[in-house]
Amino acid sequence: MARRGSVGRARAIAALAALPLVLGACGGGGGGGSASSASDTLRVLDYYNSDPNASLWKAAIEDCGADIGMKIDREAVPGETLIQKVLQQSSSKTLPDVLMLDNPDVQQIAASGALAPLDDLGVDSSGVAEGVLSASTYEGKLYALQPVTNTIALFYNEKIFQAAGLTPPTTWDELKTTAAALTAGDQYGFAMSNINTYEGTWQFLPFMWSNGGNEKDIATPETAAALQLVKDLLDQGSLSQSTVTWSQADVADQFAAGNAAMMINGPWNFGTLDAVEGLEYGIVPIPAPTAGGTVVSPFGGEAWAIPQTGDEEKQKKAAELVQCLNSDENEVTISVGTGTVPTKPELASQVVAQNPNLEAFASQVPDLRARTGELGPEWPDAATKIYTAVQNALVGGMTPEEALAQAQNG
Repeated sequence: MARRGSVGRARAIAALAALPLVLGACGGGGGGGSASSASDTLRVLDYYNSDPNASLWKAAIEDCGADIGMKIDREAVPGETLIQKVLQQSSSKTLPDVLMLDNPDVQQIAASGALAPLDDLGVDSSGVAEGVLSASTYEGKLYALQPVTNTIALFYNEKIFQAAGLTPPTTWDELKTTAAALTAGDQYGFAMSNINTYEGTWQFLPFMWSNGGNEKDIATPETAAALQLVKDLLDQGSLSQSTVTWSQADVADQFAAGNAAMMINGPWNFGTLDAVEGLEYGIVPIPAPTAGGTVVSPFGGEAWAIPQTGDEEKQKKAAELVQCLNSDENEVTISVGTGTVPTKPELASQVVAQNPNLEAFASQVPDLRARTGELGPEWPDAATKIYTAVQNALVGGMTPEEALAQAQNG
């Protein structure tokens, strides 16, 4: 899932990236430097502190620990505090042996020297989608491995569509006409989050990327056309004015309440939607610019990394743990249990067979793009430009071209 941007979190990551000497000083060679734990114990740090993730990952980590003959000392912290925790541990030379990171953070932290290259530790990444690997690769080296992922798709209310005799749209033109046809009274035809955080950028990316837009320069006709589509939906009344303040959770609530016939959202909302009595929904890929076009979406999720603790023997065992967490069996089990999809496309059929709702997400894995794939550690600046331009075009009185040019050059 794309987590909402946090100024505090961004500052913590910047501070972490600015401390390569401290991060590299956690030990001086084989076996000795880390103040972490006993030789038969691996310390693991993650932010899976609520179910179903908490229970499923606890079981997977402990089972993998048993498989490689190591005890596990696991700590789960709130997501917004994980980077600050790592910063504190780096300063006190007590980094964990295995560290889970949100995938967009991997490159910036790898650039600081805090992480050990997995290639050098013999970790096998074969079968993982290239876009997923690129998010955890820095200067040609792989620094983390991600077992499962998520993305976004188009949810639609089946009863509303059946009553109107309509089918889900597959192109931008169909999206506009279908949304208009399903807008009546308190019901909007379409809903998405265009909030002024990274969450808003995450939701806009499939439209921008699928039309050939690029985060290196957002002031292009391709990105302007994508933004014009969203503005058209707003101007024609198919999209609520509240789109600029709604989070993805808010959008899911509107859809669940029957206030929107369609929405862009992710599989983390299954629990919210399935709890609503009588709600029947389907999921299809986000419409492409034209018929037959490829939809390119971003992916979320977390990757497992190995900090530079200076303890070479521990790092070898940590590599075994990371390899185990990314086994085919664990990918399938975690995907089904958490509503995510495997990062190995060949495993998709096993997951979809158990949860058909995941098909629209699993089918996108081969074409998923990393948010940091083009700009690496500079991605946060681009993400800010994108959501700023979207806001200015939707409620700031600017044309898409004006909003994108100002954000790009400002």
